[in-house]
Amino acid sequence: MGLSDKIYKYIFMTVALSSFVFLIGIIIVLFSEGLPVLSSTGVMAFIFGKSWYPTSTPPEFGIFPLISASLVVTLGAMVVAVPVGIGSALYIHEIAGVKQKMILKPVVELLGAIPSIIFGFFGMLIVAPFLQDLLHLSTGQCAFTGALILGIMAIPVLCSISEDALSVVPKSYREASYALGANRWQTLWKVIMPAAGSGVSTSIILGISRVMGETMTVLLVTGGAAMIPKSIFDPVRPMTSTIAAEMGEAAVGGAHYHALFAIGLVLFLITLMMNMIAEYISRKYRMKLGQDV
Repeated sequence: MGLSDKIYKYIFMTVALSSFVFLIGIIIVLFSEGLPVLSSTGVMAFIFGKSWYPTSTPPEFGIFPLISASLVVTLGAMVVAVPVGIGSALYIHEIAGVKQKMILKPVVELLGAIPSIIFGFFGMLIVAPFLQDLLHLSTGQCAFTGALILGIMAIPVLCSISEDALSVVPKSYREASYALGANRWQTLWKVIMPAAGSGVSTSIILGISRVMGETMTVLLVTGGAAMIPKSIFDPVRPMTSTIAAEMGEAAVGGAHYHALFAIGLVLFLITLMMNMIAEYISRKYRMKLGQDV
């Protein structure tokens, strides 16, 4: 190996290791800043407590309403994103003609390039008032609106990854299915989808992580009420929007400040777990040309 090759090797190794260093730094900060409130309040009381009143006397740091809000909004978003995203991938890859692909694929990618704050403004100024009038709600800024907007935002993630998964399914699978007398619909749902199932499952899990970590959109359209939702049409406050809304008002080093970092720690662990599950599925079950990747 020549000198120039060694230089390039160490440059790229340094770049790769920098990502690991940043990750370790984030973990250290989250734990160091979040553990004080977990120690004083208790992990179970913090996670399953039903009251989030950080400025009361004494303060109450129960984030179960925030966790439940995040879960409700995320589940609603997946109800929107999964059928549309995977259906779009199937159509683009399996059914659409060349000209349609040239139009549809850039449109989906452009949707993914729109900043989240734009989606938030659109939801707050147009979608929320429209749903309020249409459904006769007390407020259009609720979990349903957040789920709808986030579902639209997650469509490009699901569509892109699912389309990549469909592209590695061998052509011989389709030919064998047609040779046995199956029509296009039967081939799609009984042959192509099972073969690409691991990649599609990964896209869904990564879409969940994408939605759960979104901040500005939910801050603008979900209503900001820190209470356990009894209906999807109730105003809610997910974990991400709580951090964004209250961090500027929390005194540095105070209990409220540490509680917000603890929320970030819980959110980090949830999204880390989702990404680990996606990586596990991708490595263990994905098939490419009949071989494990």
